[in-house]
Amino acid sequence: MKALSNPFVISGYEGAHYFCDRKEETAQLASEIANGNNVALIATRRMGKSGLIEHYFSLPEVQEKYYTFFIDIYDAQSLRELVQKLSREILMRLKPYGARVLQRFWDTMRSIQPGISFSPLGEPSFNVQIGDIQESETTLDEIFRYLDSADKPCIVAIDEFQQIGSFAEKNTEAKLRTYVQHCHNAQFIFSGSQRHTMSAMFTNASRPFYQSVSIMHLESISIESYDSFAKSLFQEGKRKLADGVTAQVYEVSHGITWYSQKLFNTLYAFTSEGETCAPEHVQEALDYIVKTQAYSYEEVLFRMPEKQKMVLIALAKNGPTQKVTSASFVKKYSLQSASTVQSAMRGLLEKDFVTTEKGIYSVYDIFFAYWLQNTY
Repeated sequence: MKALSNPFVISGYEGAHYFCDRKEETAQLASEIANGNNVALIATRRMGKSGLIEHYFSLPEVQEKYYTFFIDIYDAQSLRELVQKLSREILMRLKPYGARVLQRFWDTMRSIQPGISFSPLGEPSFNVQIGDIQESETTLDEIFRYLDSADKPCIVAIDEFQQIGSFAEKNTEAKLRTYVQHCHNAQFIFSGSQRHTMSAMFTNASRPFYQSVSIMHLESISIESYDSFAKSLFQEGKRKLADGVTAQVYEVSHGITWYSQKLFNTLYAFTSEGETCAPEHVQEALDYIVKTQAYSYEEVLFRMPEKQKMVLIALAKNGPTQKVTSASFVKKYSLQSASTVQSAMRGLLEKDFVTTEKGIYSVYDIFFAYWLQNTY
């Protein structure tokens, strides 16, 4: 285990020692896959879906038995882009297994072979650009033929899976369902952060993936588990974490893992060896984080249409709100009309500035919301 200068990881996965809890969720995911089930992993963004998947993939028994592949399609807009991401991921993940394993994949991928090359030492290079994939369906077919013929069972995780609904090719969902259904050597984990959209994909009888997965909802890590985790890491760094700090962090972060980690990362950096981190330091850490992001927040608002800007500020000041088009909300924040709010909210939701769950709207970025509250 490599020692980190700051043990509160805010990007990527650095091993089980720096990963908090999720024992039950890891065991559930392992059980579902071991029993041949595909999984839909649903949670709000930054709750730790990717970390959980990478933690599960890192288990020795998983590494020994399976080939594991993980792609994020949040920024993908077409089946062609998904195919490129998955092709690259498979090649790079197989790289440590040597030439024999790579050859099997290379032999299957006829449509993009010109973009895959090997050095004299057998090191693979993936130079396939989006435009090089002439027939995305042909390449997708080759990928699934490889998965079905690989010499070990495979697990494929696709993060932000709800994006396939907005792909240029409108039949992507049905096409993928057909491939997944007939692929007997691979299990799939479909994770996503738009809860309503993800739930509809797997529970609506008219959708291709209806009842094809086991559904897992990822909630906040308990305060007790996180407090124990944080205190242990502070102690290893010859620092002390006072009682009450974790509760204060959870109040600010709403229990969303990334925001908690970011606050603790900053608190740890602010606490020297031999010192104690106290509850009142949480506000200092929050102010520091928001200050460092102020310029980018200003740029975001500058580029935002005026009506969306006014609604976003109103929502940040009001906090999580159910009736955003009510007369009282419109009047309280001097907004033009309910129809204006509705139109602006639609744009804010599309751009991920606002999230909604069970009819309650809130600013997605907690730190951005705090900056808006204290700036306007």
